[in-house]
Amino acid sequence: MARTKKVKRWKRRSAAKGKGAPKSYVEYRASVPESARGALNEMRAAIRSVVPPEAAEVVSYGIPAFKGTGVLVWFAAFSNHCSLFPTASVIQQFKKELKGFSISKGTIHFPIDKPLPSALIKRIVKARVAQMGNQKRR
Repeated sequence: MARTKKVKRWKRRSAAKGKGAPKSYVEYRASVPESARGALNEMRAAIRSVVPPEAAEVVSYGIPAFKGTGVLVWFAAFSNHCSLFPTASVIQQFKKELKGFSISKGTIHFPIDKPLPSALIKRIVKARVAQMGNQKRR
């Protein structure tokens, strides 16, 4: 019961300040530091160029994503890097190519002070799209 009250109070405060979760890419982009917006736009363009045309751009977990039958990939920007969230299994497939980048179980960080590896991002997203297609057929 106490937890419910706490959550409701937080929701009221954040809504009152206008700091609710973004509902679109445009709203999300406006919340990103100016220095990272160019890299974020590049990442979005690379992803968009390889996802199926019917994939919808959504906001999931407060960050942009492309969704087909399920979420294909999420992406985000921060003050010093852009992140791609293609799932742990896809990152494992590209582990050798991702040497030199900061990675965690499900996230790849691309520093914004270096050129974005668009070709690599496209290959990663294509692998995720193929993975989702294989899951759909099962």
